[in-house]
Amino acid sequence: MIGPSSSHTAGAVRLGLLARNIYGKKPGWVKFTLYNSFAKTGKGHGTDKALIAGILGFKVDDPRIKKAYELAKKESILVEFETKNDTSRHPNSVDFTLYNETSMFISGKSLGAGEVEIDNIKGFKASIRGDLPTLFMIHKDKPGMLSKVTKILQDENVNIATLHCERNEKGKEAAMTICLDSIPTQETMNKLENIQGVYIVRSINVIEK
Repeated sequence: MIGPSSSHTAGAVRLGLLARNIYGKKPGWVKFTLYNSFAKTGKGHGTDKALIAGILGFKVDDPRIKKAYELAKKESILVEFETKNDTSRHPNSVDFTLYNETSMFISGKSLGAGEVEIDNIKGFKASIRGDLPTLFMIHKDKPGMLSKVTKILQDENVNIATLHCERNEKGKEAAMTICLDSIPTQETMNKLENIQGVYIVRSINVIEK
């Protein structure tokens, strides 16, 4: 890894990579809100560069991390940082607001030793750690959605490790986070995207430590 810190540097890269994968495309603008320890000591540990590097798609051992600001500018990605203190949040927390025609809010935290967790996507609770291939879906809250999704995965011989469903309000939007034993094929993704009432489908691959 590029140091100096596994939590403030390597973990930040992994959080950026997960956020980029969840957003699904290169953003034109990213706002990072750093909390608590990330806010106070992150600058000295290169947390800002590491987060940008993750958004650029770099791995934790990529020497280009040190040039993240310059490379983001070359990629026409505008970056903005703000810091906050909120003791209700994990010490190493970050919010991402990504924009490119559409916006997406994602939050996460670095847990130490390079371990991370994305814990909120567009207002829905999540637990995505980058250790298993993961599907994240936002869809209309209506009967039969879960069975349609799991049947497609079963038919494609994709085994489910864990599954979490959540809705904010009955009949409105709901979300599924499904950890898998294998990466779904593009054909599987196409079938999931074509389910009526599905708004967003993301396949999030394992993020190397």
